Amino acid sequence: MTNLAVIVLAAGKGTRMKSDLPKVFHEILGEPMLSYVLEAVKKLNPEQTLLVLGHKRDLIMDYYKEWPVKFVTQEPQLGTGHAVMQAKPYLEDFSGTILVLAGDVPLLSAETLKKLLDFHHQNKAAVTDLTVDLEDAGNYGRIVRNEQGEIIKIVEKKDANPEELKIKEINTGTFCFDSQALFAALSEVKSENAQQEYYLTDTLEILRKKGLPVFAFKTDQVSETIGINTKEQLIEVERILLGNKAA
Repeated sequence: MTNLAVIVLAAGKGTRMKSDLPKVFHEILGEPMLSYVLEAVKKLNPEQTLLVLGHKRDLIMDYYKEWPVKFVTQEPQLGTGHAVMQAKPYLEDFSGTILVLAGDVPLLSAETLKKLLDFHHQNKAAVTDLTVDLEDAGNYGRIVRNEQGEIIKIVEKKDANPEELKIKEINTGTFCFDSQALFAALSEVKSENAQQEYYLTDTLEILRKKGLPVFAFKTDQVSETIGINTKEQLIEVERILLGNKAA
């Protein structure tokens, strides 16, 4: 196994949660959703885990002060690409694989993440995106592939055309990167999009244009990839966990 570092993106306010708490601090069965992500990460034995924080970060830093994580601040919050860039100073001497996860996708298991990492290493990829097919792709970024099935780019919903909006394969916000490829690509990401943000997803198209191997690994574990943006989704995830416990 090559060296592994993990970056968990946890800076969001979670406006749609209708609460002033940081989104990842909302509880699922009595535990902040972020704890579920960090527990899965622990099982991968990374060299280091970096937690990118923004809104009310002191709450989170205090709660996780005993955990094996380093805290990174993202101020202001200018998108996922900008968030990962904030971790660069901590990884200057790191060479290996960087796993980037969203702190609001709490059901992802260590098993699924291991499969993603194995696939990434077997294909000697510069980047591998974890994807899934959803009947209702909603607000997720769409995976655009060519006729050979190779991933060309990820299009965010707000920037997608009507054809792209029909795509059912979506980005889960989970990526494996070669460390050098990641920061080289991030330096070229621009904020020319509907949100005027620096999207991490743009790195795939940048790396592909450089002729580097860009892959998507599609999981069939649909429920593991649920991202939480609303109180309803929080309740749905609690139901799934309770169902798993009862099974």
